[in-house]
Order: sequence, then structure tokens, then C-alpha cells
Amino acid sequence: MLRITIEGEELYNESTNEFSESDPVVLELEHSLLSMSKWESKHQKPFLGPDEKSLSETLDYIEMMITTPEFSPVVISRLSAQNHRDINEYIASPQTATTFGALPKKPGGRSETITSELIYYWMVAFNIPFDCEKWHLNRLFALVRVCNIKNSKPKKMSRNEIAQRNRELNAQRKAQLGTTG
Repeated sequence: MLRITIEGEELYNESTNEFSESDPVVLELEHSLLSMSKWESKHQKPFLGPDEKSLSETLDYIEMMITTPEFSPVVISRLSAQNHRDINEYIASPQTATTFGALPKKPGGRSETITSELIYYWMVAFNIPFDCEKWHLNRLFALVRVCNIKNSKPKKMSRNEIAQRNRELNAQRKAQLGTTG
């Protein structure tokens, strides 16, 4: 969860000719499958698609990320440049200690468009509880990927890979035992 503070603003009351200042607002945000599905429901296009998002679409997503129970939607227009940087850093954060090697290239080069429904399908397929829809999206992706790896059959090694592994093991053993062969 990300907590940001939106500074108060100076207001002018024309009837009393007085200035006043509004209070700062603290918002809690969550980049989650739930937020993504709300955004896709409104805009009817994939959130993770290749198309650039307009400013209004970006602000809509920020609004859908907010988990603070009561807030005025007007505060979204008062987000500072630093607030936007903090939100972008939070969205890009892996939110997990799990790391993966490079992904193998898919034959054909085309990848599947990822939508919220596809992610919900993965959750059903891997028996991931729906409570996880509130997790940070990158953490949920890591869990799905771990489930996929753990449920897949081990890849058979080619003859070249087996020979390379044996050469490496033999070299290690020679070094340990101090022999030449």
C-alpha cells in the first residue's frame, strides 16, 4: 500500500474577501487486480495493453487505486509532481523478494493480451484465493509465475546440455581432488 499526502490549497472567498487554506489529505492507494479490473470495466480496453494512456485515463486509474474510504474526487486534481513520481515508483516496484531469470522467447513472437479476466482465470487455475486481488499487482504476477513454474514438467536437457554439465562437474571434481584426470 502507498500512502501519499496531498497538500492543502489556498482558497479565496469572494463574499468575505478572505483567504483560507484547506487541510492536507492523506490517501492510501493499492495497485491491484481489483483497481485494474475497475479501470478496464470503465474504459473497456486492456490496462496492460500497448496503448498510451491519456491524462484522464491515468487519473481515473489513480482514483481507482484509492482505498481510503471517504475522499473528495477533487483532490485528484491537486496531485503534485512528487505525488505522481511516488505513484509511478510504487506501481513499478516488484513488492516481492522473489526473482526470476530471463523469460524464454515464445515461438512466433506474439504474446497474449493480459486483461483482468485472464489474471482471474490464472487465479482460478492455480487455486489462488480471490483475496489476493487486493495484493500489489506485481506481487500477484510473481505468485502466478511461481505457481506456473512449480506446476510445469521439468524441461528435458539436450545432449549438448548434458555433456556441458558433465564437463563442468568433472572440472569441479578434478579441482577438489587435485588430480589431472
